[in-house]
Amino acid sequence: MTAQRAFHHVRDSSWDTVLRKRENYRRAFAGFDPRKVARFTPRKRAALMKNPGIIRNRLKIKAAIQNAGAFLVVQQEFGTFDRYIWRFAGGKPIRNRRRSPKEIPARTSESDAMSRDLKKRGFSFVGSTICHAFMQAVGMVNDHTVACFRHRKV
Repeated sequence: MTAQRAFHHVRDSSWDTVLRKRENYRRAFAGFDPRKVARFTPRKRAALMKNPGIIRNRLKIKAAIQNAGAFLVVQQEFGTFDRYIWRFAGGKPIRNRRRSPKEIPARTSESDAMSRDLKKRGFSFVGSTICHAFMQAVGMVNDHTVACFRHRKV
């Protein structure tokens, strides 16, 4: 297995773990309401550390709460988070024409720029690889190979 394939395997396994726990996260993080999450107290943070339904990483829990506050600031500044985030794709989906999975990068200049700007605005755990995965997940980037049935639909 090449290093890149191994990376994608590990990344996919990590995402799979999080996705299987999605409903636990939804309950633990107030339905993903950033206004509520941004107000989580140290007591609530301690309770999250005891919640077996989520990944109990102190730094990631702290980051989720911090990121909720930063999200609200961005939303206030730009009107919507959507308006802010789509700037990194030029306002429309980036449609790549990858021939094989080996051509799909873990990060791009766009995800590098997004990561830098998010960090500047107080977000954490937003490295370029995470940003690229986010861009793929929300449809900002189409990295499906041209042979994939989803390439045309996305």
